[in-house]
Amino acid sequence: MANTPPARIGKVVGASLIGTTIEWYDFFLYGSAAALVFNKLFFPTEDELTGTLLAFLTYAVGFVARPLGGLVFGHYGDRLGRKRLLVISLLMMGGSTFLIGCMPTYAALGAGAPLLLTALRLVQGFALGGEWGGAVLLVSEHGDPRNRGFWASWPQAGAPGGNLIATGVLALLAAVQSEEAFLAWGWRVAFLLSGVLVLIGLWIRLTVTESPVFQQALERQEAAPKAPIVGVVRHHWRDVLVAMGARMAENVSYYVITAFVLVYGTTAAGLPKGTVLNAVLIGSAIHFITIPLWGALSDRVGRKPVYLLGAVGVGLWAFAFFPLIDTKSFFLVTVAVTIGLVLHGAMYGPQAAFFSELFATRMRYSGVSIGYQLASIAAGGVAPLIAVALLDAYGSSVPVSVYVVAAAILTIIAVVASRETRDRDLSAIEPTSGAAHAAAIVKEA
Repeated sequence: MANTPPARIGKVVGASLIGTTIEWYDFFLYGSAAALVFNKLFFPTEDELTGTLLAFLTYAVGFVARPLGGLVFGHYGDRLGRKRLLVISLLMMGGSTFLIGCMPTYAALGAGAPLLLTALRLVQGFALGGEWGGAVLLVSEHGDPRNRGFWASWPQAGAPGGNLIATGVLALLAAVQSEEAFLAWGWRVAFLLSGVLVLIGLWIRLTVTESPVFQQALERQEAAPKAPIVGVVRHHWRDVLVAMGARMAENVSYYVITAFVLVYGTTAAGLPKGTVLNAVLIGSAIHFITIPLWGALSDRVGRKPVYLLGAVGVGLWAFAFFPLIDTKSFFLVTVAVTIGLVLHGAMYGPQAAFFSELFATRMRYSGVSIGYQLASIAAGGVAPLIAVALLDAYGSSVPVSVYVVAAAILTIIAVVASRETRDRDLSAIEPTSGAAHAAAIVKEA
């Protein structure tokens, strides 16, 4: 594949990063609001923890919709190209988030309020299901293959970037408003802000060019399957399983560290809301910086060693994380969150390049999206829910730590079972038979 000029790859990376940051801002804003606001406004019960559990159920619904979004966007992205699908996903995500900021609460609409909230969450999940695959492929399929891990890690940095903005906006609103004002209208500001961010992201995203690898496939008249997902199941089912397994520790640990910590810190540990939000804010800023560094390291030593370091790291850190939160020291709470997120970044940094290198061009959007998003249901979607349920049932953080360790073991098994993909040429990966595809991987390794 021909190298892309630095100015052009920088523009592509910038467009992908800004787009994913906005979409993750929308998605994470909901998670933070579910822990802090939605339990009171949409699920009022006598037991605060039960209300939080119900709020996280709607949070999990977004993850259920993500594989469907990945399937639909992947199908058209493999047949029509990456760029136009990314524009659609951005508009869907921003529109649904803006509407959440406008909707009535349980006090005004009754049972219809949580139903409407759930419907908008489904749209969010559907849009994000199509966003991730297109964003990382647009970058992975541009530029110098020798630096693919570094460049492809930048859209990944959109996750902590979005979380950073979402947490920062909520922390600022909570700091300048009373609890009553924040619950009455302040939380809506963060959701309405999405409308402005989408306009900025849309303007930037419309200026980038289509993936050169995809264009080359069109010029070679490389046929896309009528249903790319069928080709993925036929030729790449092992790769889908590898991607799903690799995501378990990454996804579970992230949502425990960034979403469940808001519940644990403010209830079990008795910390002020601002203390936990600020700790996540600092941790997300450092996470944002370290993700590209892990991606660059994977270009030098390979995807597998870096990924395994992260999986083992979060498994071990799970038993230090909650005792540090229990100290109620802002410094130690920040250390707990930051180290957890840095270790998570060792998985998340090389992940985009790693997954992109598993699939053929005309099935790649579908393959990475389905592998990535199916794991979201079993991992991230239910992680806060399971963590809250374990805390409620046992009154201890130890079962939650064991839960993270179990996810880490699954990831270690999947990554060890996979082959190193660092040196693969994305434009040369053809939709071959399962046996031929496996032989090609062995040859390239």
